Amino acid sequence: MENGAARTAPAVIVAIDGPSGTGKSSTSKAVAAQLGLSYLDTGAQYRAITWWMVSNGIDITDPTAVAAVAGKPEIVSGTDPSAPGIAVDGTDVSGPIRTQEVTSKVSAVSAVPEVRARITELQRSLAAAAPAGIVVEGRDIGTTVLPDADLKIFLTASPEARAARRSGELKGADLHATREALIKRDAADSSRKTSPLAKADDAVEVDTTELTLQQVIECVVTLVEEKRAAK
Repeated sequence: MENGAARTAPAVIVAIDGPSGTGKSSTSKAVAAQLGLSYLDTGAQYRAITWWMVSNGIDITDPTAVAAVAGKPEIVSGTDPSAPGIAVDGTDVSGPIRTQEVTSKVSAVSAVPEVRARITELQRSLAAAAPAGIVVEGRDIGTTVLPDADLKIFLTASPEARAARRSGELKGADLHATREALIKRDAADSSRKTSPLAKADDAVEVDTTELTLQQVIECVVTLVEEKRAAK
């Protein structure tokens, strides 16, 4: 009986926002896998369009130049939490989009309204097409992309904790430099005019500073299950 109930569980759309180094990606992927939901890393989409701009010699300091070609690259996002690949014009760019060059330029490209409009449209169509529902992670999902999401979660952590986690990911990274880069990125993302990084009024805030990744995952899974049961 229980299996039948699980199969017919209503589709649930979960928005997980927050700055880098809060455990967003790891948490979102694990929650989606555990609950049988699709998964979308929206940051990877912005990295992908940034990678394309850099590869094609677009001057990313010129918003007009960026806006003019925002519609050109074809971006295809995988939504399987166990293997969420991303391709641009048929090329798998999962690796190249994580380089320091792309990381340092993604805020500038993401701030261009035409880029955000293009990627937001892509995100909404992927969320609408997810059969069982989807976990979408980013910076403006609960506020701009999916304001009607069933559940909105905003992950936070102290700059120190976030820098330590990022340094762990970026092998041999300088902790102080990583912390400074994170603070700079937060400032850029929070102050941009188009869809800034912000906590939605109806979001549940989860401070991950003192929590292990497993504890964060358990907390979010519980929130999603409660929401699904109430639908």
